[in-house]
Amino acid sequence: MKATDMLMQEHKMIEKVLNSIERQVKRVENGDKINPSFFINASDFIRGFADGCHHRKEENALFPAMVLAGIPKENGPIGQMLIEHEQGRQYNKGIRSAAEELLKGNEKIVDQLLENAKGYSKLLHQHINKENNILFPMANKAIPIKQQEELADEFERIEIEETGQGVHAKYEELAGMLISIT
Repeated sequence: MKATDMLMQEHKMIEKVLNSIERQVKRVENGDKINPSFFINASDFIRGFADGCHHRKEENALFPAMVLAGIPKENGPIGQMLIEHEQGRQYNKGIRSAAEELLKGNEKIVDQLLENAKGYSKLLHQHINKENNILFPMANKAIPIKQQEELADEFERIEIEETGQGVHAKYEELAGMLISIT
């Protein structure tokens, strides 16, 4: 399996969680009571899986391999993806902070939570689309198949040594829980 195929599989799970976040936002906008715990768990998934597992593989393995294959980091798709990763982190900080404030009883923060959740979801849907349809095909063209296999092995190493044994499965379970709520 190509390294980019592995990342695209992860995208599918991330998109399911994004869809769940969007459903929760709509419920609140339609007058339902907000569930701060849902958003804290969603923030944990974003930080631990979307950023911690997925983006770590891109930033520490795929993007450097693409640069070595001649794709520029600055002023191109890799640079744009890095900018969007950081934007996503900022949105997630906003989600987490607002959800924690809600748990403390600060109802005035609901709009901030919803705006960050909508911003994150919109950003990530567009981001995933760009990666699946532009960046990953570029990587597949530029990186020889043998190196793609080495990249897949590097992803496995990152999962075990950097992210932690069993962490991926933990976040798959959390994703399942978040998806089942809505």
